[in-house]
Amino acid sequence: MTLPTVVIVGRPNVGKSTLFNRIIGEQVAIVEDRPGVTRDRKETEAEWLGTAFMLVDTGGWLPGGNDLDAKVSRQVEAAVKTADVVLFVVDATTGLTEDDEALARWLRRIKAPVLLVANKADNDRRENERWEFLALGAGEPHPISALHGRRAGDLLDEVVSLLPVTDEPEPLPGLDLEDASELWKPGDQPPPRVAIVGRPNVGKSTLFNRLVGSDRSVVHDMAGTTRDAIDTLVDTPDGPIVFVDTAGMRRRSRIDDSAEYYSVVRALRAIDGSDIALLVIDATDEVSSQDQRLAERVDAAGCPIVVMLNKWDLVVDPEKRLQVQVDVKRKLYFVGDAPIVKISALSGKGVSKLRPLLQEAITQYHRRVPTRDVNRVISDAQQRQPAGHGVRVLYALQGATDPPTFTLFVNRELPHTYMRYLERSIREAFEFGSTPLKLRVRKRTD
Repeated sequence: MTLPTVVIVGRPNVGKSTLFNRIIGEQVAIVEDRPGVTRDRKETEAEWLGTAFMLVDTGGWLPGGNDLDAKVSRQVEAAVKTADVVLFVVDATTGLTEDDEALARWLRRIKAPVLLVANKADNDRRENERWEFLALGAGEPHPISALHGRRAGDLLDEVVSLLPVTDEPEPLPGLDLEDASELWKPGDQPPPRVAIVGRPNVGKSTLFNRLVGSDRSVVHDMAGTTRDAIDTLVDTPDGPIVFVDTAGMRRRSRIDDSAEYYSVVRALRAIDGSDIALLVIDATDEVSSQDQRLAERVDAAGCPIVVMLNKWDLVVDPEKRLQVQVDVKRKLYFVGDAPIVKISALSGKGVSKLRPLLQEAITQYHRRVPTRDVNRVISDAQQRQPAGHGVRVLYALQGATDPPTFTLFVNRELPHTYMRYLERSIREAFEFGSTPLKLRVRKRTD
């Protein structure tokens, strides 16, 4: 069922993300005492007194600024258009500003109810100073301290009272109601999660917007634009898929910004919780040591990798194109036969090739092989090439999926080289392609 939506707006650095975290009850959005930390919309389901709603955090609304400010402001305006209730946050410690007045004038044109929130009212004196915000014409200010939780419950009582009552689920955009209800059911395999990872400024958010079909992430030619991992469910011809846009990851020694540090932490969590990773590499640049480390991190997480060579259209020299492909194969050799897709996320060229690769990777990632077939392949492999010194695999089975994990019961410890041989035999026999496989060894106890 589509939940009612509550959108938090305000100029930069008034405490929107702190209020978002207070309502959610955990540190979801990155918070730092300076403007511009939040740039993309972030949506999370919240609940108060048994009423569930979708809570949306937005970047600071700041029209008339630079190009990035304008893009962030457009994100805010797009979010407000879907709102059932808007929380207009102002700073009680700094008082009324021209930017507050400009935002108030714009909010008067929307249909959704607007609650004026005077944040950082940490004591009685600041609560009494809230009345100057009556000049905004947005109703009575609600004094709160998002940081300390002061009067946050009173504000949520008011929010819940304004939310519409929905008895019937609304259809998802572009879907019939019947189709929307059949996306997946409780107990079904949840939609696969596809994380888009890469160094800063290689085009991850542009690819994310291309795959999602709308400008959900702020795209700008300034490194480090995306701060949080952003999840978006997309209904595709192959079923629902969750695409996750992540912040660009640099070497730890170059992370000297606390907001960027927590962005990297969230990106790493997104990788660990994903089924597939799209590693975006700038084709106009060399494959860097950071690209290698990212690929190693994804490989260690056990999810398949699809290498996306972005900005391929800008590499026009045939020799340069050949060199880029050789460079990728040489420096990312450890990801095996991972597919390499040459694209232009900006124009969309080549992106359509990703769909069958994703579907194949999803199928292989969740695949389970019958025990009798596993033992047959292991037996044939041992007959072709014995391990030597009397070492044998006595029995084998697939113990888990996501990624496919095989347990080998042995009489003695297997050499690492023989483990790799058995892994290759399983991969080739069951056509696992580039999907990572895990082999666990259990020694028989006499």
